[in-house]
Amino acid sequence: MGFSTDAIHVGQEPDPLTGSIVAPIYQTSTYVAEEVGKDKGYDYARTNHPNRKALERTIAKLEGGKFAYVFTSGMAAIDSVFRLLRPGDHVIISQAVYGGVFRLTTKLLTDFGLEFSFLDTSRLDLVQAAVKASTKMIYVETPTNPTMIVTDIAATAKLARERDLTLVVDNTFLSPYLQQPIALGAHIVVHSMTKYLNGHSDCTGGAAILTRPEDAEKIYFIQRSAGAGLSPMDCFLVSRGVKTLAVRMERHNSNGAAVAKFLESHKKVKGVIYPGLLSHPQHELAKRQQRGFGAMISFDVGSLDAAKRLLKNVRICSLAESLGGVETLISHPALMTHASIPPELQREIGITEGMVRISVGIEDVEDLIADLDQALAKV
Repeated sequence: MGFSTDAIHVGQEPDPLTGSIVAPIYQTSTYVAEEVGKDKGYDYARTNHPNRKALERTIAKLEGGKFAYVFTSGMAAIDSVFRLLRPGDHVIISQAVYGGVFRLTTKLLTDFGLEFSFLDTSRLDLVQAAVKASTKMIYVETPTNPTMIVTDIAATAKLARERDLTLVVDNTFLSPYLQQPIALGAHIVVHSMTKYLNGHSDCTGGAAILTRPEDAEKIYFIQRSAGAGLSPMDCFLVSRGVKTLAVRMERHNSNGAAVAKFLESHKKVKGVIYPGLLSHPQHELAKRQQRGFGAMISFDVGSLDAAKRLLKNVRICSLAESLGGVETLISHPALMTHASIPPELQREIGITEGMVRISVGIEDVEDLIADLDQALAKV
């Protein structure tokens, strides 16, 4: 079946007991056993519940994986994937990674004996040179947050196969509708489902989608042991959001392209980073491995003062963390999403004081452009 059909029907079957087109929310903490050692497939909501199991089926299908597990947040999912490693293991990771991942790896996981090398994963020669005997994983964001660097997933997957490494791809920025890393050779895909998969800014959630049973077995053990599985209500909200993923992403995609072109032509904007623009150095790669260019744009207005003036004067665009909702969100990476990265490292990876990141929503694009135009006039 097609993507939209799968998003609406897989894991979203009518309730067999009543015929309800929407399955009930199993808002319970425990399940009554028929007798000792015999239940109906569920015993305690921390270990599993019907809403979680249904959502995991949906997400696995959309990403083309064999298994999926959903968590309380994207960071919980990512943390669980890194727990597949053991002390002494080395990970190659995208340099311009989300600030929360940088904080998790450098401030917490290194205390447990893991080693991380941050580098530009779009440069396959650098990745190849960084592989050593202890390397076990390559972790890639593509496009990166917020510098929009695109990594060749298929080429990186080939290297991972040759060196017996696990390739993990964070697909949050594009969703499975616009990019499917497993089809390109990735072993594991992670998501912050808070973003495009849910799409309505009303819950948090994360997902790990896997291709190998040995990884799946370990991830499920971690999920139920650490208690990081997603709650029934949040599973319901994400399942509801996923049903409209395809139509939302089409609108996000078209609005993103229009806003990027507007910003590129504006005299107050010093530069725009968006893979859909011909000016992007990896435009052709993005065009080849993505179904669309998405709605995440970074642009530079030249200084911190100019960025603050812009962010203070937007009216429709909302100054907020996060992304991927139906409403347009705008932020300052250096002081918000990536504040945990030291300023000198921010500059090294391309995060400037004048950089603004925008997650283009599905409003009327003419209104978004007018709002940005009037705010830029005050810069």
